[in-house]
Amino acid sequence: MSPAEEEKSLPLPERWPRVSKFALSACAAAVAELVTFPLDLTKTRLQIQGEAAVHRSGAAAGQAVPYRGMLRTAAGIVREEGFRKLWQGATPAVYRHIVYSGVRMVAYEHLRDSVLGRSEDESFPLWKAVVGGMSAGAIGQFFASPTDLVKVQMQMEGRRKLEGKPLRFRGVHHAFMKILSEGGIWGLWAGWVPNVQRAALVNMGDLTTYDSVKHFLLLNTPLVDNSLTHSVASCCSGLVAAVLGTPADVVKTRIMNQPRDKQGRGLLYKSSMDCLIQTVQGEGFMSLYKGFIPTWMRMAPWSLVFWLTYEQIRRICGVSSF
Repeated sequence: MSPAEEEKSLPLPERWPRVSKFALSACAAAVAELVTFPLDLTKTRLQIQGEAAVHRSGAAAGQAVPYRGMLRTAAGIVREEGFRKLWQGATPAVYRHIVYSGVRMVAYEHLRDSVLGRSEDESFPLWKAVVGGMSAGAIGQFFASPTDLVKVQMQMEGRRKLEGKPLRFRGVHHAFMKILSEGGIWGLWAGWVPNVQRAALVNMGDLTTYDSVKHFLLLNTPLVDNSLTHSVASCCSGLVAAVLGTPADVVKTRIMNQPRDKQGRGLLYKSSMDCLIQTVQGEGFMSLYKGFIPTWMRMAPWSLVFWLTYEQIRRICGVSSF
């Protein structure tokens, strides 16, 4: 058998390992995103609520804050906008995770196995896991930033309707085209800096924690590579990711949602650092953790669903465990 025929006889995951891992992680991420999306919408609304810069600019003068707290925010969305609005913006969110999760998972495994390298006992030192996780998250988020921008802006459409403002978008395609026409190609990357910063921190919590906890358990406890081990590692990764990522997530959401001039420049914040300073000065340090509970409540089940689904899909498809 010739080398070409031999290659064709190999299973798909062995012929195109990175493409296969991209597709598998994208499928797992889409499932996790749809299951937990209502919590993401609630978190986004909470992060915009009480924005000090908006009040200083006079854009919201005389308007009362409609919601307080996670449960009242979620209940208000259902009551005033309808149950299905809990999934408003889900389509670009799924698009975002197909790109983001696919790229970050492939990048992390490549960094871990080929660039940074494991130790002789097959363990992966923590500092290498941190570097790999942050780098993979930043790379994945940069490519996915346009879809994240559309998701955040579409999530706020229901609130605009309640405030009597005209809706900005008719759908995902219209949102992409409008942002492109108003801000040019770089308009699709508005807020990419805090977006990438947040993704680096979240992945330092998610990928780094999951990989480190999982292999620590396998090397130092009687646990084996099964769903129980995956569940414990994913619960730890969700908590750490929420703690590290929420402040950057608040800044990212506010920068992406702020009004812009005809040149695409933000009217409330000059940069992510300016947004951070204004938020802390105007609302206090803990305002950086607005939406933390729904963020954690979403990240915990998101991590659980994603990692369990991803590990099982890999096993079924004949790809080695993560």
